Amino acid sequence: MSRAALIQLTASDDPAANLPLTRRRVAEAAAAGADIAMTPEVTNCVSSSRSHQTAVLQPESDDATLVGLRDEAARQGIWLLIGSLALKTDDPDGRFANRSFLIAPDGGIAARYDKIHMFDVAINAAETYRESAGYRPGRQALLADTPLGRIGLTICYDMRFPALYRRLAQAGAQVLTVPSAFSPVTGAAHWQSLLRARAIETGAYVFAPAQCGTHAASRGKTRQTHGHSLAVSPWGAVLADGGDLPGVTLVDFDLTEVEVARARVPSLTHDRDYEGP
Repeated sequence: MSRAALIQLTASDDPAANLPLTRRRVAEAAAAGADIAMTPEVTNCVSSSRSHQTAVLQPESDDATLVGLRDEAARQGIWLLIGSLALKTDDPDGRFANRSFLIAPDGGIAARYDKIHMFDVAINAAETYRESAGYRPGRQALLADTPLGRIGLTICYDMRFPALYRRLAQAGAQVLTVPSAFSPVTGAAHWQSLLRARAIETGAYVFAPAQCGTHAASRGKTRQTHGHSLAVSPWGAVLADGGDLPGVTLVDFDLTEVEVARARVPSLTHDRDYEGP
């Protein structure tokens, strides 16, 4: 049996102010016996202003949030999923990376994953997103082997693409991480249903730490996110819901439940070739 801590944040657009708050939540998770703590998407900076992001974001090699959270993981001696950091890249078009990091208990970087699917949607007249204008999409699906199981890393909008999760599960993923900063509108309609579906389809644990509430912005439009960090069992049961406020949600998990769920419904082995449409 292992224990995961889903850390729910209301990050602002100031990375320097966000870091100490996040470090305290990681320490709180460790004190509660977590073997792995997980933070949400864009842990370092929630911002809708590209000019502000250009001013405050850093490349991976210089990012203070990454340095600080690696240090905190080592200080606490636990695994840490940094759900994602917004980072500068050397891309000619100046787009950022939305990158998840798995940090080992010694503070080393065990895995990196760049978000593959970009959130380019018009939810309604007041809420439109074009993530691909500011972020470059990743191209590599990723599995990480740890003492806590084989972990498949994904980020937020990825959850709407079940083929990615099936591929990860068929490659051996037992735990799927979906750190998010989800829209309140689509969150109310789809968040729990999508995450439960990904768990049911793959027979894997799904852990989705989330941003929540209204995010302070020094420049640009203020953003709101859904919250409700979620842990789902391999059979599709909701094990924990983080609600609407920042905090730490604990959940115990047992990898033998993955074996049980996949034995009961072995759909991962039942693919067939077919023609059309």
